[in-house]
Amino acid sequence: MATLPLTMPAIRKLTDGPGLDYCNEVEVPELGPRDVLVAVTHAGICGTDRHIFEWDAWSRNRVKLGITTGHEFVGQVVQVGTATQRVKVGQRVSAEGHVGCGFCEQCRTGNGHICQTVDILGIDCNGCFAPYIAVPEENIWPVHPDIPNKVAAVFDPLGNAVHTVMAAGVSGKTVLITGVGIIGLMAVTVAKAAGATRIFVTDVDQRRLELAMKLGAEQALDARQPWVEKIRQSTGGKGPQVLLEMSGNAAAIRDGLSALQNGGTAALLGIPAEEISLNLSDLIIFPGVTILGINGRKMFETWYQMENLILSDQLELDSIITHEIEMKDFETGFAMMQSGEAIKVVMKIPQHEGELCQTVNSTSEQLS
Repeated sequence: MATLPLTMPAIRKLTDGPGLDYCNEVEVPELGPRDVLVAVTHAGICGTDRHIFEWDAWSRNRVKLGITTGHEFVGQVVQVGTATQRVKVGQRVSAEGHVGCGFCEQCRTGNGHICQTVDILGIDCNGCFAPYIAVPEENIWPVHPDIPNKVAAVFDPLGNAVHTVMAAGVSGKTVLITGVGIIGLMAVTVAKAAGATRIFVTDVDQRRLELAMKLGAEQALDARQPWVEKIRQSTGGKGPQVLLEMSGNAAAIRDGLSALQNGGTAALLGIPAEEISLNLSDLIIFPGVTILGINGRKMFETWYQMENLILSDQLELDSIITHEIEMKDFETGFAMMQSGEAIKVVMKIPQHEGELCQTVNSTSEQLS
């Protein structure tokens, strides 16, 4: 086996303010007995990473300074711990980003994604915006050979969309999706594949609204204009049966609940940047609405669902993954997401030993 470098470049959150730091010499992770070392080839930039980059109120109260960011990736196994049992060197893998304790009631009943002491890659522990990441073997997901790298790199957000859609039970129902960012757009194609009869979407970005229509939405409405009554008119005055809330925007949440049919189901995935207020009586209690809080992916039910959907060619993801960039150009990737030029950005991480060593050596020369 080739000798691994001692250090590597990594994108880290070091300062209490906007932005991320490109660090040239970060120690390559050491493995515990149950860990797997993955050479990352592709990593997705997601909405959570943007929260961290912009350092909003949620990030300031949640994210640990000093960590390597990122939690969406695909790569190749290069080392395994002494107590691993199934994962082999050379396998192409992705990984579940929620690392549960394995012993609490949630973990032992198939709900490890909401473990009482869960650690999240790139938030609580070092993530994948680097050439190497160490992950517990239990979190590793072998990638089917027919799934391309750029798709395997975004299993994490796709899993959020699949979890939200499947939890809400959209088959045979009318569906409203508020917020068609990355995961909202994924939810459109997933909901269509899952048997939603009609899909309505709202957002403030015209390009994304148009893309949502191409992915299967029947009606796309500008959220800056009054739209609740339009949705009701389009559903015979009843409102949609399911709300998939993907924006985290206070007005979108209120309007989405207002539009929802009595007795409907609202699955909430979007993360508000700060606390919001709701009229619980009018929006939830009296209409008899069922509220589902969605966090991450069900381990590993959602992963099997994702794989089946992808391999059956029922999802349209190519138009959502709009840009592939080099790791060193990460700031450009965030800027394109902020401007709306890009939807989903995937970074290519230096993965070959020669390329990585060249990067490390040139860095060492600059520092000497």
